Amino acid sequence: MPDPTTVAFVSLGCAKNLVDSEKMLGQLAESGCAITGDESDADVIVVNTCGFLDAARAEAVDCITDAVELKRTGRCKRVVVAGCLVQRDKTALLDTVEGIDAIVGVNNRDDIVRAVLRGNLNLERTADVFLSDYHPFVQLDFARLRLTPQHYAYLRISEGCNQKCTFCTIPAIRGPMHCKPPEVVLAEARELVSDGAVEISLIGQDTTSYGEEFANPAGLAELLRSLNGVDGLQWLRLMYVYPSILTDAMIDAVAECDRVVKYIDIPLQHINDRILKSMHRRVTRAETEALLERLRERIPGVHIRTTLIAGFPGETDAEFDELVDFVRGFRFDALGVFPYSLEPETPAGRMGDQIPDGVKAERIDALMTLQQEIAFSLADQMIGSTFRVLVDDDPHDGFAPARHAGQAPLVDSLTYIEDANVEPGDFVDIRCTRRDDYDLVGSPTSVPLPVCS
Repeated sequence: MPDPTTVAFVSLGCAKNLVDSEKMLGQLAESGCAITGDESDADVIVVNTCGFLDAARAEAVDCITDAVELKRTGRCKRVVVAGCLVQRDKTALLDTVEGIDAIVGVNNRDDIVRAVLRGNLNLERTADVFLSDYHPFVQLDFARLRLTPQHYAYLRISEGCNQKCTFCTIPAIRGPMHCKPPEVVLAEARELVSDGAVEISLIGQDTTSYGEEFANPAGLAELLRSLNGVDGLQWLRLMYVYPSILTDAMIDAVAECDRVVKYIDIPLQHINDRILKSMHRRVTRAETEALLERLRERIPGVHIRTTLIAGFPGETDAEFDELVDFVRGFRFDALGVFPYSLEPETPAGRMGDQIPDGVKAERIDALMTLQQEIAFSLADQMIGSTFRVLVDDDPHDGFAPARHAGQAPLVDSLTYIEDANVEPGDFVDIRCTRRDDYDLVGSPTSVPLPVCS
């Protein structure tokens, strides 16, 4: 028997892209490929790219260039590029980086095995192209080779987006929104739990529009209630909600379902009415503030995370000051700020009065300095309290990294458990003893808790 083709896989971008990477890895493993984490020891290198922002595209081009260089100097014989950057730039990407052997668009994810194993590797001079237009169904994500730790996973419930924000390229890359049927979502959740996941984060470009395309839309609220009954699932986390369509029924489902953590990731982007209209966000400041007030009233102890854009075209000093005052007043549990990225193919990219990069940097610094003060103050208020955490990794130097329900994987701060005999996936009740910058530190008040089934 010939030796199997050895494949190294580089996954870039968001959690939604990570799910694509895990599915492609599962398909490659099922085809008989050997997966390695060492690019220098691979026959084929696959780079699954992000194409959302200029900085992400630059990172992807750097990774592809590095892979091509390994093909020229080492064992690698084939470089395959997949994902959003391929769908965005199409065959022009082959001119951007010479030496790519195959490209795979987001709608052709299931062609990854053909792209990796096709032809006589480096003997073919013409790149293989697996690239098609939008298809009106969502790809299934069963049988993934997961890159996350065993105890948590991401579950994509939809693909694409219908919101048409003027700064966003996602509809052009991923197409209009389409959703997995509820029975498919439930089946994928059960598979993830059977693979060891006790925490699942629901993801999509816009999770709150879930089910709108169905003849009898179940909707996000009903989906949350159904997932709440999955045996073995302990934490269910809701990500990427859209503010104009976060309904009272959805809020009630988060509040009432015991396995749905009281955590809302709601990218607001701005608060000034003129800017919101220019962004085509379909919501006003008054509606946003009323929604945030309902969230805190109806979901006791809710942790609210948001993201904002600084330096949107035409943003005046007064409009930015309004945003700062809003952040100061509301006191978000977690907050991220991104500089506006000019995407020429979007409506915002064609707007006049683009903000200089230096001004964007100053505005980001002002917002993050303010948020740091808020985050430190909120963390100080946790000292002395007792709460449950999920252990993320083995102890190191006497501390085990973990997260409480208000801390999402990879994007939020951590809670470190001191002097604990714990393992990844354990639930532990701790008493918070101090703050270390954004992170919390605590000591166990119980032995690790068994996972219920």
